[in-house]
Amino acid sequence: MIISAAFIFNNKDFKMCGRYSIFANARAIEKRFKAKFPNEGELQPRYNAAPTQTLPIITNNNEGERTIEFFHWGLIPSWADNPAIGSKMLNARAETLAEKPSFKNALKKRRCLVLADGFYEWQQIGKQKQPVRTSLKSGDVFAMAGLWEKWTDKESGEIIHSFTIITTEANELLKPVHDRMPVILSPKNEDLWLSNELGMDEHLRLLKPYNDSELKVEPVSKLVNNAGFDECSILNPDSGEPGELLLF
Repeated sequence: MIISAAFIFNNKDFKMCGRYSIFANARAIEKRFKAKFPNEGELQPRYNAAPTQTLPIITNNNEGERTIEFFHWGLIPSWADNPAIGSKMLNARAETLAEKPSFKNALKKRRCLVLADGFYEWQQIGKQKQPVRTSLKSGDVFAMAGLWEKWTDKESGEIIHSFTIITTEANELLKPVHDRMPVILSPKNEDLWLSNELGMDEHLRLLKPYNDSELKVEPVSKLVNNAGFDECSILNPDSGEPGELLLF
């Protein structure tokens, strides 16, 4: 079954976090996360990773050596009648995870790392929205906290694995852009987030805004507005009049 997006990515539809990038090479990703790709051929550079795509994550159900798997972006709860619900579950708010039926059980049993090297947001400047990309100053890949699910089609028996990205309040750097940001985990907290030895409260305490001194925000091309466009030219800001963009 192919899941297709149930909405059009116009400016008014942008969500936090609704687009990100992961274009580092396989060796760099494996080294950073001490994990292996079962099939390297599945890895594609994503300059404009979009909902419903199959993207790399690491789940909490690995024993021994970690494995990097490819799940659909957009959480499909196991009880859902239709996988299209995933297009409405791209993100999960950290503050209400323990309360929402769609996320509470996954928080207890199905946590994951969503692998990325940057994420996009759209900043209101006058009457227009300027896309910007947030990444680590070091340029390294990082992990966003996520939840995953396994959904089975009752008629065909087909299984779809999916995930959502957890968001929290924005740090000071990102507040001029958006009031939310994805939860970026430090390497130490990545291990804690995946640990099945911790309780729910301990996991929830990890879901905090990331240190803004380690991040940078840069304008990118409006080509990123098109979810079907996935080339490196997205990273180049559009030419414009001096002072048109808010500088960070």
